[in-house]
Amino acid sequence: MSINSSSINVAIVEDSTKIRMGLEFLIGSSPNFTCVGAFSSAEEALEMLPRLGADVILMDIALPGISGIECMKRLAEQGTTAQIMMMTVFEDHENIYQSILAGATGYVIKSIPPAELLAAIVELHGGGSPMSSQIARKVLKAFQEIARAQTAQTQNIAQSAITVSAHEAHEYSLGKREQEIIEFLAQGMSYQEIADTIFLSHATIRTHIRNIYRKVQVQSRSEMLSKFAK
Repeated sequence: MSINSSSINVAIVEDSTKIRMGLEFLIGSSPNFTCVGAFSSAEEALEMLPRLGADVILMDIALPGISGIECMKRLAEQGTTAQIMMMTVFEDHENIYQSILAGATGYVIKSIPPAELLAAIVELHGGGSPMSSQIARKVLKAFQEIARAQTAQTQNIAQSAITVSAHEAHEYSLGKREQEIIEFLAQGMSYQEIADTIFLSHATIRTHIRNIYRKVQVQSRSEMLSKFAK
């Protein structure tokens, strides 16, 4: 199968003979597309793909032997520049998440109509990140769940705020500014957020915190906060 520089060169990694041949026919018979390779396993793809110059790779997840997700990781190690679109029956959060982490820039389900698949390949090749509507909804839901978890974590931090007592301040020889910084750290604030709040430089905050660690005899924020947890 020859490379055509004027078309989008597509490779297919799919273990189902019927689906693989169908995709190969669709790509090969469509204007402005060239199928440069079709493989039934990740092992075969990893051996052949580096020399084929594919622009886009359609990748199944549930392959025999090495999975499609692992195949993507290994292709990245080989230095592939091809855009990879997962084309699978899996719609669960974990497979979507792991695929994106492994380097997938598109994710469609196998029931996608042929015309939509070709459009998705064009979009991917053009710098987009096409997803089937079912997948896009799941991605949005996953982001919403992450946002809710982060909000809950922030609320928990605020609820467990620390106040340095006069006895503790005397015991560790802490100044008022150092006490204030400890309480800000307990709220989960970053060094820069503390600096902005009390109108000091980032470097000054770092110096204060180094002094606090030295006085309290700790090496980290978590160790320091545990000293003052009530």
